This record gives sequence, structure tokens and C-alpha cells, in this order.
Amino acid sequence: MKLYMHPVSTGARPVRLMVAEHDIPCEEVFVDLMAGAHHQPPYSDINPNRLIPMLEEDDGWRLTESSAMLKYLADKHGLDAVYPTALRERARVNEVMDWINTQFYRDFGYGLVYPQLFPHQKQRSDEAQAACLERGQQGSQRWLKLLDEHWIGAHKPYLCGDAVTIADYLGSGIVSIGELVGCDFAGYPNIRRWLGNIKQLRTWDEVNTIFTSIAAGNRDKAFVRV
Repeated sequence: MKLYMHPVSTGARPVRLMVAEHDIPCEEVFVDLMAGAHHQPPYSDINPNRLIPMLEEDDGWRLTESSAMLKYLADKHGLDAVYPTALRERARVNEVMDWINTQFYRDFGYGLVYPQLFPHQKQRSDEAQAACLERGQQGSQRWLKLLDEHWIGAHKPYLCGDAVTIADYLGSGIVSIGELVGCDFAGYPNIRRWLGNIKQLRTWDEVNTIFTSIAAGNRDKAFVRV
């Protein structure tokens, strides 16, 4: 099995974390996003989405969405502890993952973080860029409050209760991108506590070494933050 990835990719980091945490045999294939390798053969020939990550089985069967990869790997390797088989427990994990992907990520990632980091995500004029960031900041504040008070709350250590699930792998990969623009989540104590718990996982530092280094280098730069 191969995981086509870049170590800073938001989609790849949760899958890499799961693979590392559970010692899943998997060959990592580096795709240089900064050089545009995802838009060029041979990668663009096997993944028309031209996005990272992609999981490929030995027989050539492929998955191209990180959420689906987490679920697939959990089922394939019988990891019921992180992806429960009980109907309602699994539904809750799926719900949180969908919420993060379709609600939170839209405003936080594509409305606030990415337009400040990547030229192809920046708006065409300063006025449009400022408006984009204002909307992204406002939307992000709304979703962060909901994540802090509802999904996590004052007592849960993890998103779905007392144990780590694949929702935490996905969620931590997405929420932590705020660190790339200097977010410390000081106004969201439950998020800080939860993210701190995930960072205590035995392979977090190993998986996120490059990401953490980039975030540290950006800490004192001028960004619109939440």
C-alpha cells in the first residue's frame, strides 16, 4: 500500500498520523506540491483530481479523499477503538467528520488561512482580499465557538467522548492549520485543551515536524487571525 503525500498537506497529515499511530504498513510517496508535481505526470495521470493525498493498494485500487481513507483503514485493520462499529457511535464520528469538512473547513481553511498563505488562493484585488478575510474571520469565529462549546465542551477530552477516534485525526489536522497564520486559540480553552491532548499522541511530533517548524516561523508575521 502507498500513500502519496506531502508532509504539510492538510489532507495528508491526518492519514499519516493514523498510519503512524497504528503501525499500519504503508509506503509514503512524496509529491512535491511546491514544485507543482501534483499537476504533472505521472501523478496527474493516476489522480485526475490533482490533489494530495491519495491512497493506493497493491492491486492499483485508489482512494482520493482523506476522510474516506481514515474510515477505510480503520475497517481494513479492525480498529474499532478509533472507528466504532456500534451504529450510533459510528454515526456520531461520521457526523463530526462531516461537520469539520463541510462547515468548519470552508470558512477557516479557504476563507481565512489559505488566502493568506497561497498565491493561487489570494483574491485579485486588495479590496476583495480584505473582504474575503473579513468573511472568513467572522465565519471562523462562529464555527470555533461551536467547536469549543458544543462539539468538545468543558469535559470531553476528545471530539466524540473519552477516547480518540478518526474524527480527532481529521479534526486536529484541519484545526491546527490555524497555527500557520499564528492562531493560538487563546479565546477557545476547550479547543486548546483538546488539541493539546492530540499533540500528546506518541507519533504527533514525528508526523508534524515540518509543519510545526513552518508554523513557528510564521508566528510573528502579520496575519488576520482568530
